[in-house]
Amino acid sequence: MKVLLFGATGMVGQGVLRECLLDETIQSVLSVGRNATGQHHQKLQELKHDDFMNLANIKDTLTGYDACFFCLGVSSVGMSEEEYRKISYDLTLSVAHTLVKLNPTMTFIYVSGTGTDSSEKGRVMWARVKGKTENDLLKLPFKAAYMFRPAVILPLHGVKSKTKLYQFFYNLMGPIYPILKKFDSITTTEQVGRAMIKVAKSGYQKAHLENTDINSI
Repeated sequence: MKVLLFGATGMVGQGVLRECLLDETIQSVLSVGRNATGQHHQKLQELKHDDFMNLANIKDTLTGYDACFFCLGVSSVGMSEEEYRKISYDLTLSVAHTLVKLNPTMTFIYVSGTGTDSSEKGRVMWARVKGKTENDLLKLPFKAAYMFRPAVILPLHGVKSKTKLYQFFYNLMGPIYPILKKFDSITTTEQVGRAMIKVAKSGYQKAHLENTDINSI
């Protein structure tokens, strides 16, 4: 399987990249991002690109892939709905529309979050935007599309959050991980990465995968 990965320098993306490089069934990974991952591996290629709203000049590089793991995202804290929508909806759908034309047999996996509002009408801004993003991704004619909705994600194996405050709390939680992993609302970067690979290869019985689904896979 050949994989496209967006958001490989974020916490989730780092974990997904690690699992892709370890998985023997994955032939190659192309990371597309504004910054280098800092990883060096024979299966990994990197493509630096600043404008995800316009992929025209790199589209020839984006063909021939079996799956896309879209891990690109930002926190909604301090953002207006318009600002958050530009990144979480407009950018995501722009990339997806390009990829579905180039790779119609691709499986597209989008990292959303627990509490996403599929009705698009709730009070919580980020949940409405994520809900619309999920709904419109599922309308595209990919071979298959899956919406991953993890809850609390603990970073493992040296994976770090870019947000210092989040990383501070992750560091505090690390020593008690064996206890935390018993809770349904907790997952890890390793579990998310492995689940995404397995779903891309074998599919799943539903399009929206909650935290319990991710951990069971």
